[in-house]
Amino acid sequence: MAGKLYGLGVGPGDPELLTLKALRLIRESEVLAVPGKKKEESVAYKIVKQAYPQIDEKEILEIDFPMTKDAEHLEESHRAGAQKIADVLDQGKDVAFLTLGDPTVYSTYIYVHKKIQSMGYETEIVSGITSFCAVSARLNMGLVEKSEPLHVIPASYQIEEALQLPGTKVLMKAGKKIGKVKENLMKHDETAVMIENCGMEDEKIYRSPEEIPDSAGYYSLIIVKEKGE
Repeated sequence: MAGKLYGLGVGPGDPELLTLKALRLIRESEVLAVPGKKKEESVAYKIVKQAYPQIDEKEILEIDFPMTKDAEHLEESHRAGAQKIADVLDQGKDVAFLTLGDPTVYSTYIYVHKKIQSMGYETEIVSGITSFCAVSARLNMGLVEKSEPLHVIPASYQIEEALQLPGTKVLMKAGKKIGKVKENLMKHDETAVMIENCGMEDEKIYRSPEEIPDSAGYYSLIIVKEKGE
């Protein structure tokens, strides 16, 4: 009998935000999969290691997801990653794939998940705390109230259009485009805060567009609130 693939959200960075269910499945699964060429470079691996120091006693699959927008290259990496996992599932072993935040929100894991599903294997997604919920809590403020809409947007793609939307805007994965994002926030005189590496040792908080640096890491998230909130 083939094994089962679990997609485990490990939260945004603070190991204390790892769910009890995720931790139980990490303990029970024979094999863990982490994104990256080397496990030590995987943020998801580092988070879990703090909560479960015995992680290195497990068999660990390293699944490389290149940082590129080349569709053909991405498709090949997703296919190769899925096949690597399928080979282990065929041995009757369960695999728990560790992914940042929640597996259903802009997670590269989901591409492998869908491929494994299409190959006929059993799969399960286990929710994790999303980065934008963790950031809002870290800032000690609400995300949306009453009938306010919430928009979650990849900031590297459509920032101009996004800022015209009503309600609260969550700008994710600003990364290399942070300079352009900052420029637009200041041009539209937006009320915005940014956290880089929320819940991690090197966490940084910027409480206005003016404070936001011209360069920032990949794990940077901006919350834009409507005026008067």
